[in-house]
Amino acid sequence: MSIESPPREILNKNDVVRRLNDPDRNKRIYILPMVDMKNQVSQGSLDVRLGTDFIITKRTRYSVIDPLESREDFQTRIIDYQERLYVDIGNKLILHPNQIVLGCTLEYIRLPADIAAYVIGRSSWGRLGLVTATATFVHPNYAGIVTLEMVNLGDTPIALYPGVRIAQLVFHLTTRLDTEEAMPRTTYSLSTRPSFSRIHRDDEWKVIEALSQQSREDAASPEK
Repeated sequence: MSIESPPREILNKNDVVRRLNDPDRNKRIYILPMVDMKNQVSQGSLDVRLGTDFIITKRTRYSVIDPLESREDFQTRIIDYQERLYVDIGNKLILHPNQIVLGCTLEYIRLPADIAAYVIGRSSWGRLGLVTATATFVHPNYAGIVTLEMVNLGDTPIALYPGVRIAQLVFHLTTRLDTEEAMPRTTYSLSTRPSFSRIHRDDEWKVIEALSQQSREDAASPEK
């Protein structure tokens, strides 16, 4: 689809196929590897497959994970709370009821400057109780794998096999950015496997910390 064409909010099947094969690298959508384009591309979406890297939760001695109270050693606490796991294609990961796991797409994804995407779960998995990546936004110019946040809301364990189609990308046209503009530096750009949470790096914690300290001081002060 050329930029001069009438804009659409969501790319249809023909638009996606054209973008996947566009000779202009600045307009092309890169999905690598593309295992089976015929079955992966449908009207308005493109299926992505489950990768081999996971981050799973485990029991810890911590009663609560509080980024404000443990900013200095938050990363250490997260590593105690979660661990990496590799599951080769042909093997499976059992996701138990109410358990959350961070997975990733098998595909490495790169979007052009005028395309954004949303990740939604496949309804076939949702009917089994698996909720995948609630409306994860993929920015224009993004490059990397996409982390998939998966939780089993059913009553029965679910077997997850790397390589299966697990979620969908829905592509949107956006206001075109300058193609010479640097790639946005989002928190998890250029990822090649799931990343631990970096919420403790958010700038607003300094403000929250200062307000909390002020609140404690006010509470400790004698009434005037």
